[in-house]
Amino acid sequence: MEDPLRHRLALVLSVVVYASLLAGSWALSSPELQIVDAERRVDLTTHIIKVYLTLKVENIGASPASEILLAFPPTQVDHIALVKAAVTVGKKKKKSYSPLDVKPTEVPEAPNRTKYFSISLLNQLSVGGSVTLEVFYILTRSLEPFPLEISQSESQLVYYHDSAIILSPYHIRQQITFIKTPSTKVESFTRVEPTDLADTEIKYGPYEDRPPYSFSPIIVHFENNNPFAVVEELVREVEISHWGSLQITERYKLVHAGARHKGVFSRVEYQSRPSLSGVSSFKHLLARLPPRVHSVYYRDGIGNISSSRLRTDSRKSELEIEPRYPLFGGWKATFVIGYGLPLQDFLFESSDGRRYLNFSFGCPLAETVVDKLTIKVGIVL
Repeated sequence: MEDPLRHRLALVLSVVVYASLLAGSWALSSPELQIVDAERRVDLTTHIIKVYLTLKVENIGASPASEILLAFPPTQVDHIALVKAAVTVGKKKKKSYSPLDVKPTEVPEAPNRTKYFSISLLNQLSVGGSVTLEVFYILTRSLEPFPLEISQSESQLVYYHDSAIILSPYHIRQQITFIKTPSTKVESFTRVEPTDLADTEIKYGPYEDRPPYSFSPIIVHFENNNPFAVVEELVREVEISHWGSLQITERYKLVHAGARHKGVFSRVEYQSRPSLSGVSSFKHLLARLPPRVHSVYYRDGIGNISSSRLRTDSRKSELEIEPRYPLFGGWKATFVIGYGLPLQDFLFESSDGRRYLNFSFGCPLAETVVDKLTIKVGIVL
């Protein structure tokens, strides 16, 4: 009984010293890492939050490391739409990036219900070695409108919740965070000194020698009049024709997910004072379509909508559409976009005679969140 007791006491002491190390078998067997330098840039200029994270990681343990953990608070992880990572090779003009595998992972008894993503390194990080990682992730539905309701003439204000300190299972020797807002109108923000606001950027840090799982909550209250375009449901129908055509039909259920509109809508005011009235409403939407698109149409339940413009070149096609009526917070619209494409651009034949369709399944509307997406693929004989 003596050895197990000593083992438990050592583990408790380790947790106290390092402010919550990873528990369980992972914590006991993993190499000891530290982050020498961390820089985080949070882009709040639209309703889709983009975070760029640069980490210089050093192995200060006694064994090589093959993976690095990213930590997220439970309130944030449910809103993650994408996580990508790359390792940097070379310096300055000769710098290049090699993509790395990133996947969710579980850590037993994670403190404060912390969630993790594991980054698999291309080569093991040797003892005493260091590596620089570039991490990019996207958060959706993470801006909270406040007030919850606004009139036609009011601007939209939102809350953003985060931590001034980067949440990490590793000791961070030095770190800094920049938060970029759409405009200079920042109502308020939490100060965790040193903190500075200049133009449209809030700087937190630099902070030094922060232990693992350090966390310092912040709230930023700022103006964001960009359209909060959310596709509640999108059904994409792809028809493959043996006559050499690919026909795409996209059925949208769209909502403005920002602060709800209150009061009466005045079209006269909306059209006569476009810079002041309905500044957070949808003015237009942009669909990025493949090149060589043809037979494009845009309609709703009433019929064709003529307020659309198509621009094409050899590399891309852009369809700019305007809703039949302006969309304010809480308002919804349903519509259909259809177009044709040359089949030879997307259908390929392998050496064994099988054919493959290489076509993007994502939503072509720019700066749009999709809650539910259904893909239907059919062959027209």
